Amino acid sequence: MRFPTPGRSVVPLLVLLAVGFGSGGRSGAAQTSSGQLTVEAIFGASRIHPAVLDAVEWSADGKRLSYFQPSTGGTELWALDVATGQRQRLVSGAILGSVVQPWPPTWLQRTGFGRRPPKRYLWSPGGDGLLFRSASELDWLDLKTSRIRKLVTGDKPLTDPKISPDGRWVSFVRDYNLWVADVQTGRERALTTGGSEEMREGQLDWIYPEELGLFTAYWWSPDSSRIAYLEFDERHVLRYPLLTPNSYDSSVYWTRYPRAGEPNPAVRVGVVDVAGGKTAWMDAGGDKNVYLARVAWIPGGKELAIERLNRAQTRLDLLFADAASGHSRTVLGEEDRYWINLGDELYFFRDRRFLWSSERTGFRHLYLYDASGHLIRPLTSGEWVVTSLAGVDEAAGLVYFVATKDSPLERQLYRVRLDGSGLERITGQAGTHNIDMAPAAGAFLDTYSNASTPPRQDVYAAGGKLIATLSAGAIPALAGYRLGPEEFLKLRAADGTELEAEMIKPPDFTPTRKYPVLVAVYSGPEVQIVLNQWGGSPFLWHELMAEHGYIVFALDNRGTYNRGHAFETPVYRHLGSVELTDQLAGIHYLESLPYVDSSRIGVWGWSYGGHMTLQLLFRDGDVFKAGVAVAPVTDWRQYDSIYTERYMGTPQENPDGYRASSPVSYAGQLKGQLLLIHGTGDDNVHFANTTELIEQLIAHNLYAHHVQLMIFPGRGHPIGDPPAQVQLFDRATEFLLKNL
Repeated sequence: MRFPTPGRSVVPLLVLLAVGFGSGGRSGAAQTSSGQLTVEAIFGASRIHPAVLDAVEWSADGKRLSYFQPSTGGTELWALDVATGQRQRLVSGAILGSVVQPWPPTWLQRTGFGRRPPKRYLWSPGGDGLLFRSASELDWLDLKTSRIRKLVTGDKPLTDPKISPDGRWVSFVRDYNLWVADVQTGRERALTTGGSEEMREGQLDWIYPEELGLFTAYWWSPDSSRIAYLEFDERHVLRYPLLTPNSYDSSVYWTRYPRAGEPNPAVRVGVVDVAGGKTAWMDAGGDKNVYLARVAWIPGGKELAIERLNRAQTRLDLLFADAASGHSRTVLGEEDRYWINLGDELYFFRDRRFLWSSERTGFRHLYLYDASGHLIRPLTSGEWVVTSLAGVDEAAGLVYFVATKDSPLERQLYRVRLDGSGLERITGQAGTHNIDMAPAAGAFLDTYSNASTPPRQDVYAAGGKLIATLSAGAIPALAGYRLGPEEFLKLRAADGTELEAEMIKPPDFTPTRKYPVLVAVYSGPEVQIVLNQWGGSPFLWHELMAEHGYIVFALDNRGTYNRGHAFETPVYRHLGSVELTDQLAGIHYLESLPYVDSSRIGVWGWSYGGHMTLQLLFRDGDVFKAGVAVAPVTDWRQYDSIYTERYMGTPQENPDGYRASSPVSYAGQLKGQLLLIHGTGDDNVHFANTTELIEQLIAHNLYAHHVQLMIFPGRGHPIGDPPAQVQLFDRATEFLLKNL
């Protein structure tokens, strides 16, 4: 349930389309025009979207920033020189078109490792070459001669290519094994053997990227002599069938999916010499039923850092392991009575001091440790959250990070000195700043948006001086539409906790009229939807509903992200309860407004949002007249181990909590109308969630008269292809207009 979004490297996928509600998404010109939005314009093949540049990558020395630039001759590869601000074409459209292939449509449907689009190319460490990849081949482009040569060929799929730090080797995963190819000769050889679907050598499974945010399973040593990698033993993990029913014979795709309380993959860390030889296995302790969630080489290349998380996810240990012998020692540990949220802020300095992030104070902050694991000092503190480590300038002794310091609705870039002094904000405009910092932190790319500004891309020097604008962020297609304003609100939960909410009113709003309300809900852990940022297609659909006379409302209840750990933990061992209570606090606020028609309130959500749509519709049927639930979790016993056990424990130890937290337990209480939507190829929230719910609705004689079902054959959790999305939102719009 993880998905890339501003603020942290990844967040749960259950937010999916609903995450877009958290911001505006309009240009100034759009507010004075009189056109009307359509589902086709929002979700179709030529959908309205910001003109941000794609495939943006920093060179290894941080002196150049490259990007795809559309042109009349086809997409070209250009580079910006950070020192001079000059731009240069690196690769012509003709050459680029020969080495860059479109990704298959299946990328629009996947989760797990597939949810993060792979890089289209990699810079060589010396800056004189580029590595391009397709599904089964690797091409090397010499930037000095503009010559391209096939480095790796064949028809077998390969994944996760990397260039060794010395530029001599290219590594990749093929046939469940780790391979290297000599950059000069192209000669290939396997570093591991015996890899298979059930024994993966250097190749991720589904659940580690999905729920732990780990998107690679191997790492080069600093001197390029060795590779550390994860081995996934999947032999005891449930082999789950996904049916593709859109062919005459049908077909079955098998995936490994550990459900709550069932066996996980057994994972271990190995180190193999690039010259060949046996793997040295690291000692991660006697308990094998753990997660080895992060791996990194320590400067010097003789030791590995391994983050070990127990299955209950209440203890996180940092181990240092000798890469030759495998002997390890525990350097530090974190414990939490509820659960530990993993961070991605581990950073080693050349002298082996390191940065570590922790929520030990209730808010994630940065800490500096010495090489032995003794705390030197905290670098940040306060009732706000460090959402990511952006970069480190070791020479200047500066640490750059993104945080909520000035507002939980914003993401700003800050820096602090290693002695803990000099905390200052670098970015200026209120809103959300996605930061991609250059190696050595000499400059950064800022992808910025707010509630009235689509994303734009600017390059700045580390201190905040503008170097160049890559994309101004204008969306000319929006100029023909008149979009309603957005309001950010602060409400109170029943216990007095402050909650963030937002509202969009119809563009012709009149306070003397009564309006129906559509509540956009997500509500689940690791996600925040009320944000001052661009919202994209989902936001525009909410604007479409506002044009039809609806007030659209969203609220971040307790349990959601980036408000501190204490704001999350009320959901512990009972998902759907506190969330429901807080969402009803939002409804009570709406009912107090003279222009709200409280007899016409509907709700919609995707994934966890679909789960909460069912909770609200079933358990508060007197409040909600209709709901649209897309790809919902209906029974937590059917969801994966890492996510579900983090918040619920196992079904064996918390059976009552699982029953009380699952919408199937309340299906007989449905009073309103329900549109239920799911893809049969969903590898995340399996289609069985919907069929189990339907069985309960049939048993209570509710299916025929209260439920409409929309099935997407073979589609995954995102239902990501434009034709399907147009059909989905056409149907959802029609359903809501009819029933509210």
